[in-house]
Amino acid sequence: MAEEKKGFFQRLKEGLSKTHQGMVGRIDVLISGQKKIDDLLLEELEEILITSDIGVKTTRELLEKVAEKVKRKELEDAGQLKKALQEEIFLILREQEKPLDPSLAKPFVIMVIGVNGTGKTTTISKMAQKFKGQGKSVLLVAGDTFRAAAIEQLEIWGRRVGCEVIKHQSGSDPSAVVFDALKAGKARGSDILIMDTAGRLHTKVNLMEELKKVKRVMARELPDSPHEILLVLDATTGQNAISQAKMFDKELGVSGIALTKLDGTAKGGILIGISEELKIPIRYIGIGEKAEDLREFSARDFVDALF
Repeated sequence: MAEEKKGFFQRLKEGLSKTHQGMVGRIDVLISGQKKIDDLLLEELEEILITSDIGVKTTRELLEKVAEKVKRKELEDAGQLKKALQEEIFLILREQEKPLDPSLAKPFVIMVIGVNGTGKTTTISKMAQKFKGQGKSVLLVAGDTFRAAAIEQLEIWGRRVGCEVIKHQSGSDPSAVVFDALKAGKARGSDILIMDTAGRLHTKVNLMEELKKVKRVMARELPDSPHEILLVLDATTGQNAISQAKMFDKELGVSGIALTKLDGTAKGGILIGISEELKIPIRYIGIGEKAEDLREFSARDFVDALF
């Protein structure tokens, strides 16, 4: 277990290496040889944090806390600055470290949303694999009926991980698929139902209206469901991920976030901005292609690997 943890931590560190270079590397250069913390130093630090995609609002809040410590003489020299920053970032992230608890309902229904290209279907398959590994029975639902490729992709993953996929033909009403899936899930006593949804529509129908309808059908067929509305965001899109999250949250009410592709970006700081601005639990982070590269979010591991 310790070996596996070390292996994952190493992969996390590697996955965050671009963000580490872009942010922590530049902070190291800034403070090396510096003795005192002055306004100029804080100004340059602000620029580093903003360009690391932490976002203006979160950066200002972080720097206010640091400046406060300087004023109270808790921070005497530039060398202590990095440690203080690391701790403040940890405190922000720890607030949103809330793992998913699928034992709260049976079937536990997860509605997965997000724009196309964020890695939604792949995230669904990795989650399915995790749950199967915990001995749970999982049913996958091909709710993105507008893209034939999405149904096919989910079927391929379903075969790989050994999960049945409930689907209709391409172009059919997603609500009808959901209706059938909930009936099947209840009849079979499935533990978890994971539903893929459209991230863009080819028709004139508004995406949000379509998703709200799906959500209503779920609630009608199985009161209290969906139990989780999981938004998948792509870390490489930086600030754009925050705008997406705000839009989906306003329309549907997001209960958790999975942040993917952290291994391909220098914009990993976006996770800090998301946590501070949106106050939505971070359920998973993705740092690679393998199933084990989708991990439950741990604030301590993330910050240690980043710094």
